[in-house]
Amino acid sequence: MTKKNGVHIPYPVMGFKIENDWNLLMAWCRYLGLGWQDLAARSHISPLTLSKMEKGDNLLSDDLKHVAFVMGIKPEQLVD
Repeated sequence: MTKKNGVHIPYPVMGFKIENDWNLLMAWCRYLGLGWQDLAARSHISPLTLSKMEKGDNLLSDDLKHVAFVMGIKPEQLVD
């Protein structure tokens, strides 16, 4: 695990982030084997909102907190 600002991120997640120039949301989805449609269905958040989160919008929103909960991680682990 790597530690970023006191938050633990697994090495594979950081690898996906760096190798693909992704944000942490996309890297975590890949690590957990979740597609956008799966995550949208599980979190009851629209794919459009997820797309905005992917682009860096709404990074501290309640939606982000909910997505983190659904993914089984802390919201801080999704913030680049």
